[in-house]
Amino acid sequence: MIELGRKQKLTIIKEVDFGVYLGEEKNAKDKVLLPRKQVPLEAGIGSEIEVFIYKDSRDRVIATTRTPLIELGRTAMLNVVEVGSIGAFLDWGLEKDILLPFKEQTVRVKAGTQYLVAIYIDKSQRLCATMKVYEYLRKDSPYKKEDTVTGIIYEISEEFGIFVAVDNQYSALIPRKEAGGNYKVGDVIQARVTDVKEDGKLDLSTRQKAYLQMDEDAENILAVIDEFDGVLSFNDKATPEVIKREFGLSKNAFKRAVGRLLKEGKIDITENGIKRIH
Repeated sequence: MIELGRKQKLTIIKEVDFGVYLGEEKNAKDKVLLPRKQVPLEAGIGSEIEVFIYKDSRDRVIATTRTPLIELGRTAMLNVVEVGSIGAFLDWGLEKDILLPFKEQTVRVKAGTQYLVAIYIDKSQRLCATMKVYEYLRKDSPYKKEDTVTGIIYEISEEFGIFVAVDNQYSALIPRKEAGGNYKVGDVIQARVTDVKEDGKLDLSTRQKAYLQMDEDAENILAVIDEFDGVLSFNDKATPEVIKREFGLSKNAFKRAVGRLLKEGKIDITENGIKRIH
């Protein structure tokens, strides 16, 4: 079976002026054209050639000896060539750019920028790109608990947390309770593996272990207080939203760090705020 969107080895079963037809065997009924300019000089009837199958600008199934940057069901970072009326067009290493429909974009993309995408076959049997890569990510990573990994953020959920593709291919999540900081889709981050689930998915944290992170959080809080001339207009009873906006911390992390600073005599907590003690 000739598979759209995949590399496969096919046999030359017929030669014509404009190229050769390839099939799985000598007398195959299913065949696909490989244009003359891509036929190896030494190839002839019966020769086996590795090709990639896609559709050309006229929507015809065609073969190419060029290797695309991504295949069906895989993920990769691709560059946006232009944004049109139906979506964006991405460079995937072939003559015809691939479409990323608006409905498959998790954020509006910009020309000249790279995004993590997967390739799928749409209802019209055409290859398209999607930024909704969750189901395409692998769950067989080589990483274990406490390993440091690099990944790209591809989706942010208020309910679950921050979805990350480690090494652009492995499924990972920064749970909501660990999702401190101000992040956006497309950010490349370094994180610590906190758990490897039974299904192989990774749980991550961008924060250090608690006793180390507290010191860093405390220093950041002091720096922010200094920006407000040594007096913060709210204390540790502020809403989680205010704390997240000003410090990128959860309320619990904020209270732990403030407690550390209070114990060390570096701040004073008043009814209406926090004051730096020099």
